Amino acid sequence: MGKNYYSILGISRGASEEDIKKAYRKQALKYHPDKNKDPGAEERFKEIAEAYDVLSDPKKKEIFDKYGEEGLKGAPGGGGCGGPNGTFSYTFHGDPHAMFTEFFGGRNPFDTFFGRGDEDMDTDDPFVGFGMGGFPNMGGFPRSTSGRRDNIPKKQDSPIIRDLPVSLEDVFNGCTKKMKISHKRLGPDGRSFRNEDKILTIQVKKGWKEGTKITFPKEGDETPTNIPADIVFVLKDKPHSVFKRDGSDLVYTAKISLREALCGCSANVPTLDNRTIPIAFKDIIRPGTKRRITGEGLPFPKFPDQRGDLIVDFDIRFPERLTDSSREVLARVLPA
Repeated sequence: MGKNYYSILGISRGASEEDIKKAYRKQALKYHPDKNKDPGAEERFKEIAEAYDVLSDPKKKEIFDKYGEEGLKGAPGGGGCGGPNGTFSYTFHGDPHAMFTEFFGGRNPFDTFFGRGDEDMDTDDPFVGFGMGGFPNMGGFPRSTSGRRDNIPKKQDSPIIRDLPVSLEDVFNGCTKKMKISHKRLGPDGRSFRNEDKILTIQVKKGWKEGTKITFPKEGDETPTNIPADIVFVLKDKPHSVFKRDGSDLVYTAKISLREALCGCSANVPTLDNRTIPIAFKDIIRPGTKRRITGEGLPFPKFPDQRGDLIVDFDIRFPERLTDSSREVLARVLPA
């Protein structure tokens, strides 16, 4: 069962935009770690920020209403992103404290309403005694005064890291991956937000190794008080039905019988580019024996015109049972 953002904010489905804002204001003040010292207040404060981030955004709210948290947070894959919505994969990577600061206009509301240091002040309704019209032309809490916002030091959010699944064929040939993201950008006034979809294009080079990182600087959410996070994709190999990867080498497992291992055999070894290489084995193939076919592996990352090797490993199938006559023959011919 995923998170219920409506329950986190203490509102019901169908709540209006104004109801959502009022609920966030109430809950954020109640659980702000500077005022609430209870264990778990910090985590609850973050959940409240995430709930508001979703429900205040019409697109995210629509997807959440239809599919819940699981649908909203569909995992990326292939050339786009998965999940029932089929458009983007949401993960909250904002700063709940920066969101709090932005919501209250760059000022600390506790300074205005609770400056007396009264720890018992009821933060459930900070408008008691003040009203939405309590400050002329302010609409409730005062917005930032000139120069106040500029004094807030900006800190870059932590990198957002996502796996980039690739097949061995992708690494062999090189390919282009396109990932669609949705992030927030500031409006011209430096205060309002707009949601922006963007396609990030990744050129996967021949031979790139698992763990290779591709960084898109400052593509995370933007607020007046933060530097957007970098988005980092980390190359991850998809399992392959035929080969395993060992750096720039490919490993193929040939299944042979005990008779073939002892008496010799031939095999057609497949390659990643759909050829076959016939090879013959005359010597005894012992457990752990390997054969190396030079230059039939993956391209080297720094020298893509050169390739690693194709390593043939052996899986020797022993018989499950032997007849008495077979045992006698083997006992006579095999060395002690």
